[in-house]
Amino acid sequence: MDTTIFINIIYVISAALFIYGLKLLGHPSTARKGNRLSAIAMLIAIIVTLLDQHIVSYSWIIISVLAGSAVGVYVSKKVEMTGMPELVSLFNGVGGLASAAVAIAAMVGSDLTSGLATISVIALIIGAVTFSGSLIAWGKLSERISGKPIVFNQQAIANYALIGVTILFSALYVIYPSSTLFICAVIALALAIGVMVVLPIGGADMPVVISLLNSYSGLAACAAGFALENNLLIVAGALVGASGIILTNIMCKAMNRSLVNVLTSGFQEVVSMDIVVEGEIKPISADDAFYVLEAAQSILVIPGYGMAVAQAQHAMKELQELLESNDAEVVYGIHPVAGRMPGHMNVLLAEADVSYDLLLEMDEVNQRMENFDVAIVIGANDVVNPAARELKGSPIYGMPVINADLAKNVFVIKRSMSSGFAGVDNPLFFKDNTRMIFGDAKEVLNNIVRQFAD
Repeated sequence: MDTTIFINIIYVISAALFIYGLKLLGHPSTARKGNRLSAIAMLIAIIVTLLDQHIVSYSWIIISVLAGSAVGVYVSKKVEMTGMPELVSLFNGVGGLASAAVAIAAMVGSDLTSGLATISVIALIIGAVTFSGSLIAWGKLSERISGKPIVFNQQAIANYALIGVTILFSALYVIYPSSTLFICAVIALALAIGVMVVLPIGGADMPVVISLLNSYSGLAACAAGFALENNLLIVAGALVGASGIILTNIMCKAMNRSLVNVLTSGFQEVVSMDIVVEGEIKPISADDAFYVLEAAQSILVIPGYGMAVAQAQHAMKELQELLESNDAEVVYGIHPVAGRMPGHMNVLLAEADVSYDLLLEMDEVNQRMENFDVAIVIGANDVVNPAARELKGSPIYGMPVINADLAKNVFVIKRSMSSGFAGVDNPLFFKDNTRMIFGDAKEVLNNIVRQFAD
């Protein structure tokens, strides 16, 4: 069999495995299998590509593989669940950087046709934007940079100017592909665009930004595939890019906003609506909450980022088992943008071995909210804020939320009365059926667990 035909057959098999692995990622119960299958497909693709390119010396390749594997194992063991959003953001950035590096390698010292030069510069721009934008997103998520929109006068005009100049130098490179100066200019400008695009985005929109940057990394890889004339890289990049765009659209719908609104929210004039949320807070102790839970027949748990910070998922799983042994139904309501990245709460609860069948989507739990005896809100704020339904002047008005306030009883576990990531006050705290349990979520849940044990 001709070597080219054999290589292409392997590429087709790898592409099929990528697609099937992506399908398996669509459900939590098969996500791990899909991840492993896609990893195997990528390994096969890398090996076949190296053989196809007739590599003479594998020394640096082996060193790079060992170094990358060591870093990957260390990071996967070291990073806690609260740091997972930052890690995902860095992964997106590294993917963009890799695509940019491939594009630069194709551009430097090569006599490219106009078509390949155009594709290469596109791969470089997308990769560089993804890299620098992901670093800013990482800084915001890790609070090394303020999570609030960072803007300055005429910033929008500066962004348009950056884009215009980048297009100009890109065109000059296509016309004069041997010019290193134009390549360096495009690199610098693209990195600046990534920084300027993400800086004005508020921290509450980071789940959408992470999803969008993930899509960018796929598009960069796809463009790099065209530059290298590698069909499998084109397919893999297109899959990541398309899935990222779809997920981004889902996240935007979950916030009742457009992608343009998310990307430009920092430039929009904030109008004060003079909305003051007032009422009487009704605190309750963990001991008293136990008696209510002991009598409850149906309990809804609504997790948020605060549960990740407190590492309370294992304590909640233990409480869930005790409640179930007391003949109560326990389910979890998952909002699409709860946490700091897409699927954050699903991953968090999976770590505690919570059954996937108990994780219900927002629409499903809202339909039966009035039938829940108790809704336990653990570290969530914006995703259960009834202001989205009730206060027309609120910044989150119209955003679909979990209607926790419609449950018969609501327990909100928080450290303090501080507002959520969006900086919006929550009328839920003042509702007649709401009781606040102040303290570390893990400690509060463990106290309730001890009451059941006694």
